[in-house]
Amino acid sequence: MKKFYMILAALAAMTFSAQAQSEAFGEIQVGDFDNPTEFYNTSYFGVAPTNFYLAHTGAQLIYTATELADLQDKEEAKVTTISFKFNNQDAFEVITRDVKLYLEETDATEFAVVEGVKQFFDFADPVLEQEVTYDMVEFFGEDHEIVFDLTTPFAVAPGKSLLVTVVFDAQDDENCTWGTDYAPFYTSGIRNQGMVYTDNWTSFIEYAQGEDFPDATAMLGCGTNVELPVTKINYMYNAPSAVDELKAATATDAAYYNLMGQRFDGNNLPAGIYIHNGKKVIVK
Repeated sequence: MKKFYMILAALAAMTFSAQAQSEAFGEIQVGDFDNPTEFYNTSYFGVAPTNFYLAHTGAQLIYTATELADLQDKEEAKVTTISFKFNNQDAFEVITRDVKLYLEETDATEFAVVEGVKQFFDFADPVLEQEVTYDMVEFFGEDHEIVFDLTTPFAVAPGKSLLVTVVFDAQDDENCTWGTDYAPFYTSGIRNQGMVYTDNWTSFIEYAQGEDFPDATAMLGCGTNVELPVTKINYMYNAPSAVDELKAATATDAAYYNLMGQRFDGNNLPAGIYIHNGKKVIVK
């Protein structure tokens, strides 16, 4: 009978542990995402990660290891979504963009300067490509959120920064907002970690493939000292199992605990599975 109980207890422990190993989720905010108070409303090439006044824009943003500390402290943590918020202001159009998102690890914490000129970073293959229609008529006078939902979550190694490259391209050179209503993004007040490219005829991808890249000059419509946009980064990670937590909690405790966390006297233990001095003990 005790042997049968031991088998049931082991199965229960496996089920309990498997349930406890389910993914947990966390969130990082750069700037006040829920209640933003500052945004660019001046030069259109000072807005990150995009603006809708010009047909082609691109931005590179660096999120440092310090800013990503909560994510990097978690076991097997991976970014699942990146969100940006902009102030709709008085824009009231339906705008379509081909959007590409690139994510890469980097050791950099800000953009390098070579002979007085700030430099963009090289970037490889996109992690996300999609055509997006932003119906700003529906958000007239309200804040709007742009969300990149990653099909494959992205891991950032401890101590590394995350380089985010975002590219927005209109289907033609005329597909942009009229007047000054370009719906600026809110900004977090963190400078030197943002770079912006704007043009009405040439995409950031085409520029990045040209011989003048990575120089960023005002003649190109580049903002070279741009504040990071207010950002929300969601991530998932492996939460410790109940058994792992119990082991850690009882590593220096001489008592015996069952898998429900109940304490037992070691002199007269019923059959079952226990944690003692941080180790699993089976009593038959």
